[in-house]
Amino acid sequence: MGYCSGRCTLIFICGMQLVCVLERQIFDFLGYQWAPILANFVHIIIVILGLFGTIQYRPRYVTGYAVWLVLWVTWNVFVICFYLEAGDLSKETDLILTFNISMHRSWWMENGPGCMVTSVTPAPDWAPEDHRYITVSGCFLDYQYIEVAHSSLQIVLALAGFIYACYVVRCITEEEDSFDFIGGFDSYGYQGPQKTSHLQLQPMYMQIPLDNN
Repeated sequence: MGYCSGRCTLIFICGMQLVCVLERQIFDFLGYQWAPILANFVHIIIVILGLFGTIQYRPRYVTGYAVWLVLWVTWNVFVICFYLEAGDLSKETDLILTFNISMHRSWWMENGPGCMVTSVTPAPDWAPEDHRYITVSGCFLDYQYIEVAHSSLQIVLALAGFIYACYVVRCITEEEDSFDFIGGFDSYGYQGPQKTSHLQLQPMYMQIPLDNN
């Protein structure tokens, strides 16, 4: 019963991860955040493999999924530090998330709840010609905190998934070991006791008539 509930819980966690990361992927595409897009894509593939391994009792797939979750947590911790500008990181000047190929920011910067976008004209000389120079005001929640909330949710789901993945792998391994032990007698040619017949063979006598002639 415990293994079944743990396996079902892991399936539910994988489903939640897929839903949340697909939602995040959409907004990263809208904001041209290429590094998160690539990380989200890899995460989707591995979560699907982990889900397949959980359903089909494949411990290697679940183990790979658990290892990836460690890297996924590390990535999301970095994203949180980036938007909170921990250390020397700066969300305003660093273009790490776009691989330094564009000046786009998070989609939530202009489209957050209550945000009002105002175009500034004329644009500064340093602004690229294909970009508009804007100011954003009136946001109920700044975009960096929305991104931090997304990453924090991913960390919580990843930690839960890691715990249950380890539990499921242990249960599958123990179950396989018990099956090997039960079926191990076959490899040594073990045969169960044979049923003996209760019938006993009795000698048979036949009388042959003699011919007097």
